[in-house]
Amino acid sequence: MLSSALPWFNQIPADMAATGHPNIHLIHDVGLAYFIFGMGLVWCAQNLATCRPVYLGTTFFMAGHALSHVLEILVGQLPASHWIIDFPLVFLPGILLSVLAIPKIWQKATFQK
Repeated sequence: MLSSALPWFNQIPADMAATGHPNIHLIHDVGLAYFIFGMGLVWCAQNLATCRPVYLGTTFFMAGHALSHVLEILVGQLPASHWIIDFPLVFLPGILLSVLAIPKIWQKATFQK
């Protein structure tokens, strides 16, 4: 997304054309956001005792992104095929990160008492 936005847009197997014409600036912005969120998750993995605020911020973004896709599918802005297309890289990460953020599960995952 960051180094070659147009080829990424045209070649990613996610039916990006259904979202409209490519906006190179927006693609770069979103690529940077995902890079920063990814680095935040790497930091979280190395700092489990103090990472909850960073983790929750990342989780809210991913869950909100998934919710926006659900709403776009429901109102017809995206075709119904996106239920399947978006599941592995949009819905599943939002679901998994949200489940891990539940306090009881978070405590077990981070070995907190």
